[in-house]
Amino acid sequence: MLLRGRFRIFFFYDVGEAFDLNKLRDLLGSRGGATRPDFPRRTPDYVRFENAPLAEPSEPITLRTGEHVSCSIKYYEHAIVEVQLEATFESAWGALLAQASRWMDSTDAEPQGRAVVGRHLERIAPAIIKPREDWLQESYLVVELNEVRGEKGAALTADELLSAHGEHIAQLIRGEQTRLARMTTEHVLEGRLSYYPSDLLVVGSSAALVYDRPDEAAWTIRILEYAKMQLLEFRYYDIFMTRVLSDVYNTLDRKRNILLSRWTLPRDANRLNTIRLDVVELTERVDNAIKFVSDAFYALVYRLAASRVGVQDYRDLVEKKLETARELYGFMVDQFNEARIFVLEAAITILALLDVLLLLRGK
Repeated sequence: MLLRGRFRIFFFYDVGEAFDLNKLRDLLGSRGGATRPDFPRRTPDYVRFENAPLAEPSEPITLRTGEHVSCSIKYYEHAIVEVQLEATFESAWGALLAQASRWMDSTDAEPQGRAVVGRHLERIAPAIIKPREDWLQESYLVVELNEVRGEKGAALTADELLSAHGEHIAQLIRGEQTRLARMTTEHVLEGRLSYYPSDLLVVGSSAALVYDRPDEAAWTIRILEYAKMQLLEFRYYDIFMTRVLSDVYNTLDRKRNILLSRWTLPRDANRLNTIRLDVVELTERVDNAIKFVSDAFYALVYRLAASRVGVQDYRDLVEKKLETARELYGFMVDQFNEARIFVLEAAITILALLDVLLLLRGK
């Protein structure tokens, strides 16, 4: 059986807090353009990117293996830069599994993708708001399968593909060349979705299979990209809030037994609350960049992708840490108020004693 399609290898880099999109458009000039904001397959008109990512072609890359892969770049408003490497294939299942496993474990492609980002950022650096030196990174592999034909030459339906090659698909998603256990195969294939009998999507945490026509597959892949972009953003905020909370705990530990040091707690509390509100605002912007609601196909694709790659898990972690920050803010304010009340009560007691002493002395 001959399989035709392409590998899409994605690398996502968090390079700053946000892009100034107007400045970014000016710097990209005619090379850059917004991706089309409308989705097909009877998707409601309100399902749109609030600010669609800007796309830019890049020079092809030659890997150390001698392979030539095409390259393109996308810029998301949250200062996420996405590098996409693309390589076509025409092979049988065995060779496809070997290639997918190699792409998932490749140590050659990511450094070259990072170098591409570095070269492009030199030109668009003025558009980055609060750039970051250490880039958090995510990767993802999409196997886009455009043509699979059976023994009689007819294209396989999604059900036929799953029935005949479900084990191969599970291996593909996991990057394995050896046969998987039946339970593992069933678990992988639970993450599947179809719209027409002729298309199939299977999503895993590190890779996905998209079986569809090229023009239709492109929209499904766009949702997968968006889910990974969200995951990277929430991973950053999780790490950031962990660091902020650790600093607060250290501050409280130092000031726990020193009464006068509590007078600086309002300043520390206000700083913490400002950070908390900033993160709340930024995470809401990530959530609101595009809204997927109802049972429209791409809403289902998004929910499947988000659950499989771990977006909701990290979103929940960030929410818990924001709630902890809110509670710590209240605790720090209470500690200051207790110290202030103690000082006021002590002052009142001293004044009362002075009044008594003066009264006795007057007698």
